Amino acid sequence: FNIRRDNAMEKAVKGIKKLIAAKKVKEAEKELPKVYKAIDKSVKIKFLKENAGARYKSRITLALNKAKAVK
Repeated sequence: FNIRRDNAMEKAVKGIKKLIAAKKVKEAEKELPKVYKAIDKSVKIKFLKENAGARYKSRITLALNKAKAVK
């Protein structure tokens, strides 16, 4: 079960990072809730610690906001 949760979270995070790198801000904004959901579920089952989950979400949001500002 942990492997499934890890794969889902990693896939979501990698997907949004690729969108941000490709300057596809609109699509990345649509994916953000899915990424948050995957991270929150990983925290809920104690796969990630709470602060680690918050750190992931914070860094993704910062990267997205930075990409928006450049646009």
